Amino acid sequence: MATEGIEALFLTTHNWGKAAKFFQSLGYELDFATDHNSGRLRNGDGPSVFIAEVPEDQEPQTRVVLKVPDAEAFRPDPAVEVVTAFEDTHYGTKEMTVRDPDGRLWSLQAPAKD
Repeated sequence: MATEGIEALFLTTHNWGKAAKFFQSLGYELDFATDHNSGRLRNGDGPSVFIAEVPEDQEPQTRVVLKVPDAEAFRPDPAVEVVTAFEDTHYGTKEMTVRDPDGRLWSLQAPAKD
C-alpha cells in the first residue's frame, strides 16, 4: 500500500496567534483551534496547515504529512527508514515518522480505528 499524497503541513511556532493570522492573511480559514495554542487552517481542497506552538527553546520546524488510508495495512518499502512506528496522537489519528535519504523527517498519517 502506498501513500495518497500530501495531507497537510505541520508547523511549529513560537506564537500561535501570529502564525494563524499570517496564514489567514494568505487566504486560509481556521478550521479548528485547540485549547493548547494549536489548530488547523484550510484553503480550499488543498492540504491543510496544522500549527502548534512550542517553547522558545525549541526550533520552529516544518514537516510534510503524507496521507495513509490504513495504518494496519501499510507496509513501508525496505528503502524507507522508519524512525517511529504508527502511534496514536492526541488529535485522533495514527502517525508514523520516516526519514528520507537526505535526513529530512516526514510524517505519515492515518485515521485512528474505533
